[in-house]
Amino acid sequence: MNGQELTQLETRELVHLGKEELEAGHYSSAQRYLHAALERQRTPEHLSLYAVALAQTAGNVQKAVALCQEAIKREPRNCNHFLRLGTVYLLAGRKREAIRTLNLGLRVGKNPAITKLLQTLGHRERPVLPFLSRGNPLNKYLGKMRSSLFKK
Repeated sequence: MNGQELTQLETRELVHLGKEELEAGHYSSAQRYLHAALERQRTPEHLSLYAVALAQTAGNVQKAVALCQEAIKREPRNCNHFLRLGTVYLLAGRKREAIRTLNLGLRVGKNPAITKLLQTLGHRERPVLPFLSRGNPLNKYLGKMRSSLFKK
């Protein structure tokens, strides 16, 4: 779709098409639709959706994080913004921040997509000996033993 055709669509349609393209993995076309919607109306929803598309296509994680954070500031009770920020962090390879953000999103509201994403990322048990570091050989060995004894 060219720029002239984009101007003829309503903002709601642009967002709908952008969401569909994101879900289908067509990130460059999603970015075009969502950018057009964002230029017309700078809502928190548009900000966080565009941020995901931007991170996927241009790899501009810094700007994507800033857009998601703006969306969260403007609409802190919407767990979808936390999901999208967590996704951006994962794209950047920042897993710890992603997990922290996704957990914050679950505190805001129950979201099956956040729960599913956290399950795919996995869960780490607490160290067996909490006064030692997680990387301590004793903790590693005892953790493997605990896992083999109690997870079967």
